[in-house]
Amino acid sequence: MKVAKLLFINGDFKSERNEEKLDYHEVQLVIGFGTRNIIEKEDFFILLKKKFPNAEIALSSSSGEIFCNEVYDGTVVLTAISFSTSFIKTSQIDIENFSDSYDAGKKLIENLPSEGLRWVFILSDGNKVNGSQLVHGLNASRPEKVLISGGLAGDGDKFEKTVVGLNQVPQPNKILAVGFYGEHLELSHSSIGGWESFGLERIVTKSQNNLLYEIDNKNALDLYKKYLGKYAEELPGSALLFPLSLKLSRDPSSVVRTILSIKDDTMIFAGDLPEGSKVRFMKANMDRLIDAANDAANECLRMTRHNIKLGIIISCVGRKIVLGDRVYEEADIVRDVFKSDTVLTGFYSYGELSPLSPFGNCALHNQTITITTVNEIE
Repeated sequence: MKVAKLLFINGDFKSERNEEKLDYHEVQLVIGFGTRNIIEKEDFFILLKKKFPNAEIALSSSSGEIFCNEVYDGTVVLTAISFSTSFIKTSQIDIENFSDSYDAGKKLIENLPSEGLRWVFILSDGNKVNGSQLVHGLNASRPEKVLISGGLAGDGDKFEKTVVGLNQVPQPNKILAVGFYGEHLELSHSSIGGWESFGLERIVTKSQNNLLYEIDNKNALDLYKKYLGKYAEELPGSALLFPLSLKLSRDPSSVVRTILSIKDDTMIFAGDLPEGSKVRFMKANMDRLIDAANDAANECLRMTRHNIKLGIIISCVGRKIVLGDRVYEEADIVRDVFKSDTVLTGFYSYGELSPLSPFGNCALHNQTITITTVNEIE
């Protein structure tokens, strides 16, 4: 397995790191994350096809790019991969062709041959797709022990339009999957938030998909404002500082849900909150958020026996906004935990996809840092 990394900035490839002398004509897969106003241009895609003529190219818009241990805005980070014996298969669908995101996710996995499948990497439109329904559909078709991870495309902090593309100029409404095959692949994954829970555990008593109306039979927004205190005046912006911890009635594990907006006294979240699920309020602690990156990286190390060749970091745009000038520390800590020759890439997203338990069902996360690693053991 050979990996090269490239940074496209100010109209050119300003930084190319190809220590293994990977022949770009032999590249099997290129994964790219970048600002929408670059990757949705046809000229940029033509440039990539010329540079990597035989590669499958998977692209997603982002809310910030991770290149090595640095965080950028307004760039595109590219990772070029060539395997020795392993191989990939790809699939892309348009959400407009399905009745809901569940059916879309189910079909996306069914499009990939199941024999020898080890890992499915997902990049999805981040505005039009219901992430909770998507992961339910992905899990419905997931072969046992196959890892599913990835993220929802970002659009800076604008939340206007996200684009994804497989072997084409990225567009809205697309969801792509890259299937990785081969018995020599060594994989690991982790997803950790680092937020502090406070207050009592409460029950969602009225909701519809990602719309939350009542908690403990009380107006959810009124209760939320009570807990926020002075920060209530700054809603919905201040909601990034106070997400909810969500625990489904049938699952003891919890995920984080972020408020996207408030409309007509209704709270709109970046994922479903089913009635009967348990929630707790959460608050930001900067040091614990940074520590989460350390914990996630070490969790990956515990799942591997060899040096990690490639690490893909997908972290939430909410974390990026909350951490501010300290956001670079996330990638820095992952670099410190992994060996210095590990290739690090990634982006800030509108939602993260990763299992809660080792190689279990995939889950939708908000406000977390997720890491997926891969190596090909000869």
